Amino acid sequence: MLVWSLRAFLLFMGFTYLSIGIWAILDPILRALELGYPSFLEAVGLTVTSEIGYSEIAGLYGGLNISIGIMCFIGIFNKNISLFIIRFLAMLVGSIAAGRVIFSLFPSTPSFLNSFFVFEVIGFLICVVLIKKYR
Repeated sequence: MLVWSLRAFLLFMGFTYLSIGIWAILDPILRALELGYPSFLEAVGLTVTSEIGYSEIAGLYGGLNISIGIMCFIGIFNKNISLFIIRFLAMLVGSIAAGRVIFSLFPSTPSFLNSFFVFEVIGFLICVVLIKKYR
């Protein structure tokens, strides 16, 4: 049961991160074609003000998320590294969620509570449960 839960979670996270990465890389092209796709930049609240900005979006949001997605898919089929990947995901989503909370503690900053934060906390909790059961 644990193996299938772990695989299902890695499959979900793999598709999620791969999709985000592809969306981030293709966003400037999709916006230029005016095909009506939702904008990645608008979804995450960013504005690009120079050409290097598109490169940063492609690298940081695109390349990194695609790599995380591929890593999750590898974990589905390679039991030896699946625990490492779950631990990595726990650190990743936990750190992002913690950063949101810390930022919200400064005066006149927005709340940390949004759909991204909820995804990160749920992902972190699932990772913790899987890590504990894996032992």
